[in-house]
Amino acid sequence: MAYYVMRRLLLLPVILLGITAVAFSLMYLIPGDPAALMAGPEANQEEIEALRVRLGLDRPPILRYLEYVWRAAHFDLGTSLRTREPVIHAIMARLPNTLMLAGIAISLSVFFGILAGVVAAIKHQTAVDDVVMVLSLLGVSTPAYWLALMLMLLFAVQLGWLPVAGKGDWRYAVLPSLTLAARATGEIARMSRADMLEVLREDYLRTARAKGLAEWTVISSHALKNALIPTITVIGLRFGGLLGGTVLTETIFAWPGVGRLVVDAIAMRDFPMVQGAVLVIAANFVLVNLAVDLAYGLLDPRIRYR
Repeated sequence: MAYYVMRRLLLLPVILLGITAVAFSLMYLIPGDPAALMAGPEANQEEIEALRVRLGLDRPPILRYLEYVWRAAHFDLGTSLRTREPVIHAIMARLPNTLMLAGIAISLSVFFGILAGVVAAIKHQTAVDDVVMVLSLLGVSTPAYWLALMLMLLFAVQLGWLPVAGKGDWRYAVLPSLTLAARATGEIARMSRADMLEVLREDYLRTARAKGLAEWTVISSHALKNALIPTITVIGLRFGGLLGGTVLTETIFAWPGVGRLVVDAIAMRDFPMVQGAVLVIAANFVLVNLAVDLAYGLLDPRIRYR
């Protein structure tokens, strides 16, 4: 297991280096002069030139990239053009809010998604299976912005149980968390059902039942552990996406997270903030994928031995 973990950790710096190259290239992918776009249409030529010198656009790209990598390695992602504060400080101030929403949403999704998928597999080709599949299909196919508005209209406007938007006590996190959890719950339920149906046909489960083990013991101790391996991939991808900050949900509910920070930065042409946010979001994805790979090794000994 130690060799498996070490091999995965050695790949981490290479992947992060590639992420810095993508984030740095964003400035060169936009059409036109980046300095003119960030300065705005009201800026004169002198202001554009001053901004170009300030951003280092007058130097060769390779030198700028090496400097960018060096600063990023020391957690320096530049300075915001709009607020004049360090980019890393602005992102770290918003990241706990996104982490809270993502944690609540993925916890709800994992619990209800796996539970629904297992029950649907056990009750295969029954009314319970049909209901679970219909609800999971609705969760996957319902647009997040529509669901957010409907939840807001019902629970905030009509019933008055929950606040409309913003951030305060725990009630403010309920509606955005439910919005984020809907799609992930549907995906996890469908995946866990399909995986459980395959596992339930295996010979070792028949052997476990023949030994006289209770059905719940057979499902929880033998079937579920093997069925979870493909489902963990879906959980990791959804959690990585949630950590990146869901732009629509955070914007609709005025939630001060990373997703809304990116939207505001794009609207204000704050390119250093966009670059830094993209780098942090991509790094979160890499770390989540690393955790998923390690979880594979814990669940399946064949993976870590190989």
